[in-house]
Formats: sequence, structure tokens, C-alpha cells
Amino acid sequence: MTMAARKGRTTASPHTSITTTAWPGSLDSWLSRIPLPKWALIAVAVAGAILLLLFLICIIKCCCSKKKPKKKERIGLCAVSNSTTTSLVQPEMEDLEQGVEQKRRGKLQYSLEYNFRTQELKVGVKQAVELKAMDSGGTSDPYVIVYLTSDVKRRYETKVYRKTLNPIFNESFVFQVPQAEVSESTLVMQIYDFNRFAKHDIIGEVRLPLATVNLQHVIEQWSDLAVASKVEEEHLGEICFSLRYVPSTGKLTVLILEAKQLKRMDSDGLSDPFVKVHLILNRKKWKKKKTSVKKNTLSPYFNEVFVFEVPFSQIQNVDVVISVWDHDKVTKNEPIGKLFLGCRATGNQLRHWSDMLSNPRRPLAQWHILQPPEVVDKALGLKSHLKLPLHSR
Repeated sequence: MTMAARKGRTTASPHTSITTTAWPGSLDSWLSRIPLPKWALIAVAVAGAILLLLFLICIIKCCCSKKKPKKKERIGLCAVSNSTTTSLVQPEMEDLEQGVEQKRRGKLQYSLEYNFRTQELKVGVKQAVELKAMDSGGTSDPYVIVYLTSDVKRRYETKVYRKTLNPIFNESFVFQVPQAEVSESTLVMQIYDFNRFAKHDIIGEVRLPLATVNLQHVIEQWSDLAVASKVEEEHLGEICFSLRYVPSTGKLTVLILEAKQLKRMDSDGLSDPFVKVHLILNRKKWKKKKTSVKKNTLSPYFNEVFVFEVPFSQIQNVDVVISVWDHDKVTKNEPIGKLFLGCRATGNQLRHWSDMLSNPRRPLAQWHILQPPEVVDKALGLKSHLKLPLHSR
């Protein structure tokens, strides 16, 4: 029995040692391979646990921070949309739109030079950049109108530049401004987008009070284009007509099509308009014709054609004056507005005339804005009314 008991103990002890010490033995053998003391291994394990915990905390915070702004946004825009707090914090949509419009209009470079001896203000329209695109193709056909608020009837226009948002004008205009009136005047430079068959759209303007400028020196600077002022000169109306010239026969055809938005001349708020077509040769009146009178309308339709014989040798010396009049049976007929075309014209009128000469035998129609009669007469600088030896055939 004693031997059996010993055998039992000797057989049991190996089984016990295998079941209780197999895993710790393998861990100890693995740890014994690392050339670090046990305290260092414990420190590394603790540091790793801390880093893992911090990583999990960061992930949780990021997820929470993304969700919270959405809740606040919903509350600010929906639940409190009519509250006083919202009206104070959130800008009005009109203000936002005006801010965007302001940025998109572009810039204008110009120069100013005042001659105190001759009392003349020379305005140089240099160039514009990053203009607002007004056409469907992403471009514009810009030109500039320049005038002083002290004399709004005297206006200058640059040439029209096709399909560009960065036109280079390099044109100068001279205004006669007495020194005493300089501080009371404001220089206005408006950039328009040219449209042949529709109203020209204004892109923006620069208004410069001359009282804020030191005219002792020549000034050259850039200015941002602003939204055009609503205070405008009295609108006289617009007229559409076609020009055609055939060099081989020397025939100039003027087709008066229609007018619109004419100035009210009668007490009943209407007018009785008709159109005169004058030919000026070498600054002297030469030939004239007129349309029929259209009663009680501000938008008359004429569709009347006039043919003038102008030799090719004289076409460069001819000005065509288009004037709209109000017919009156009792008193004298009154002019509503005028414009003239020819090599001495500027702006849209010069463009129309140049297009006609560049496209012989082809009729070209275009809308034009009527100008004050006295401004056109002054620009024409007509001489005494003498008949010329050149006669119609």
C-alpha cells in the first residue's frame, strides 16, 4: 500500500504540474526573450493602454462635434426663423446679393488732369478688368459713357469692344469746367454692355466727387465699379433704323423702322412723333427727308425708307442726322431728341456707321438712344446754310 500510495503521488504530481504551469511557463519564456527588465515592460504596457484610451476619446469627440452643428443649424434656420435673434444675426438676402453683385462688376482704370489756365478737365479712360459677364456666352461688349453731373447733357462715349471682360480703351475726353464749379461737380463713368437689338445693360459705374480729388497733380488710379445710381438723366427715347450703302451706285438707304419710350410732349401724356433725316456734307446741311406723323403714341412704327445719292468719294465727309419731333398744329414743332452718324460720330453711332461701310450692299439695323438736340447740334458744329454745287442725280 505504501508503494501504491507513492506511485499515486508520483503519477499525480506530473499531471498537476502540466495543467497549472504550462501557460505561465510559455509567457515567461516569451518575456525572457525581450532584453528589458520587467518594470520597463509594465511601463510600456501601461503607456500603450493610455494611448489607446486617448485615441478612443478623440474619435468619440469628433463624432459628437459633427453632429452638434447640424442640430444648431436646424434650430437657427427653422425653429427661430422669425425671431428677433435671427434677424440680428443673419444678414438679409438682399444685402448678401448686393455684396456678391458688387464683387462681380469689375474695376476701371482712369486718369484726371486739370488745366487751371484753360480751365479744362481731361479724363482718360484707360482700361477695365474682370467685368461682369452680361451675355449668354460668358462675355460682354463693353463701352464707357463719361459725363459730369454739372452738365449731364454733354456726354462722351468710348468705342465698343466686342466679347471681352478686360477691354483696353485708352481714350481721352475734355470737359470745360470753370474752377469755381470743380468742387461742385461729380465725374461719372458708366460701363455699358452693347446690344444691337435691345436696350444696353449697365454693368456698373464709378462716381468721383471732384471736391475729394487733388487736381494739382495728374491722377491715375483704379476704382471698383459700383451699382449704377437710380438718378438718371431724363430719358428721351430710343429709335431703330437700318443703314445700307452701295459704293458702285452711290446709294445710301435709310430705313426708319420704329421708336419707343419717347418723351411725353403733349398735355395728355402722349406725343405726335415724326422723324427727320438730314444729310450733312462738310458741316453744311445738304439733303433732308421726313416720315409721316404718328398720332398719340410714344412707340410709333414707321417702316419708311429713304434713298440718298452719295458718291463714294464723299461718303467719308457725310453725317447722317436722325431727329425725332413732336408735331403740333397750333404751335411750332418741337424736337424730342437727335443723334448723328458718320466718321465724326462716337460710340454706338460710329460703330453702326463703320459696320455699314464694312458690309456694302447689306442693310444693318440697330437701336440708338436719343440725345438732347442741343448736344448733337453743338457736336456737329454746323456752318452757315449754303447750298453746295453737288446735286442729286
